Amino acid sequence: MRKKLAIAVLLALIFAPTTAVLAAKPPKSPNVLFIAIDDLNDWIGCFGGNDQAITPNMDRLAETGGMVFSRAYCPATVCCPSRSALMTGILPSDSGVYGNSQNLKNAPRTKDALTITQYFSKHGYFSLSCGKIFHKHMTAEGLDEGQWAYNEWSPTSSRGSGGPDTSNGPANRMPPLNPGTRQSGSPLDWGSTTGDDEGTKDYQTALWAADKLKHRFDKPFFMAVGISRPHLPWYVPQKYFDMYPLEDIKVPEFHEDDLEDIKTPDGKVKFQASNDFLRVKKYGRFKEATRAYLACVSYADDCVGVILDALAKSKYADNTIVVVWGDHGWFLGEKLKYRKTHLWEESARVPLIIKVPDVTEPGETCSRVVNLMDLYPTLVDLCNLPKKNDISGRSIAPLFANPQTVWNYPTLTTMGRGNHSIRSERWRYNRYADGTEELYDHDSDPMEWTNLANKPEHQRIKKRMAVLTPTYDAPESPKNTVEKPKNRAK
Repeated sequence: MRKKLAIAVLLALIFAPTTAVLAAKPPKSPNVLFIAIDDLNDWIGCFGGNDQAITPNMDRLAETGGMVFSRAYCPATVCCPSRSALMTGILPSDSGVYGNSQNLKNAPRTKDALTITQYFSKHGYFSLSCGKIFHKHMTAEGLDEGQWAYNEWSPTSSRGSGGPDTSNGPANRMPPLNPGTRQSGSPLDWGSTTGDDEGTKDYQTALWAADKLKHRFDKPFFMAVGISRPHLPWYVPQKYFDMYPLEDIKVPEFHEDDLEDIKTPDGKVKFQASNDFLRVKKYGRFKEATRAYLACVSYADDCVGVILDALAKSKYADNTIVVVWGDHGWFLGEKLKYRKTHLWEESARVPLIIKVPDVTEPGETCSRVVNLMDLYPTLVDLCNLPKKNDISGRSIAPLFANPQTVWNYPTLTTMGRGNHSIRSERWRYNRYADGTEELYDHDSDPMEWTNLANKPEHQRIKKRMAVLTPTYDAPESPKNTVEKPKNRAK
């Protein structure tokens, strides 16, 4: 009986379908402006993650009616599974899309699923996009950026702006940790680009959106715009570095022994300091790395500002829902790590601001726990589309009317098959495929420095959280194996 009850609770709290409950609705059939920012953590003024951050445009959105969700979390802590999940409404543990090498179009559970933009198009909206919304994968026809999901899709490219000189090694002149080794993925590198803002890729994307907002649409629109910075490498115009004098930079606090209390069932320490962290430490570049990330955040904020300014001047200003979201968090030395992944607060928590005309109020913050999975059912709800019952998440529309509404819905984040995190307003519980467990009390330990999982006095709460982890983990979907096609004869 207890097991059946636990499963029922799990289904109710984690995999609940969209709800039709809506305390307040925007006028008419609202447009949707959906702005994604890659690798952005809570270093935004209105989120308070770093008081050095200069982000006037996102702050202004909050001040003029955008609700700040201070406890928003991602379905996965790396780009592809997070974006695939929120766009399809299907969790990684249901789809098997756990990593960046897996394309949702190859996964049996998601290959034919209607993404949120397709669902809106099906029900009378015109969907259009530019920039990174889906994770990119190589196909036999070339790079797939999700253009199949929209009525109109536009690629962008930089014009007249190049990256720093890396012919003699990284632009930051920080050698590899171990000479002769090569970092996989984007390098932890930073430097100033040549040219001005308008020549950069993200700024071009912002200008595309600004131009589209001058057009006349015969239908309500769903415009998805993707900003790639502060994704690595941190190459932006010098003026953004100049906004942050190096001598004034404050580095996030970290503890050298932070990971020693996270042990596998056989007593081994599960995690170690990452190579990126050790490299930055070896060469004493903590301030420089922090400054570079802040510079990219301010650059991304300026790009968002271009779009928001264009919306404010357009005829759509009073009938457009604005959603600004990050796909996952980012470490800047916390947990002895840079980059993303893992299941801790710094990687699982994301920025989320939602402005609903005539509904949300200026300067409001909601501290209830929500997830990016809630965006699909929420926007369906707000835009009066038919309810979609086969997606995860729930409509958070009641929180717009009253951000203090009782909302006892812990949320789920996954990183790889069998590795899950449950976050309530007070607690975080992590459980890994090998049986390792973590438990943190955010009332007393917001930086998650003390693992309570093995403390006798916390066994009851640990069990209550553990029962909310998925009872099924889908097999990994096929990895994307298509290589870049060879040049074809013209």
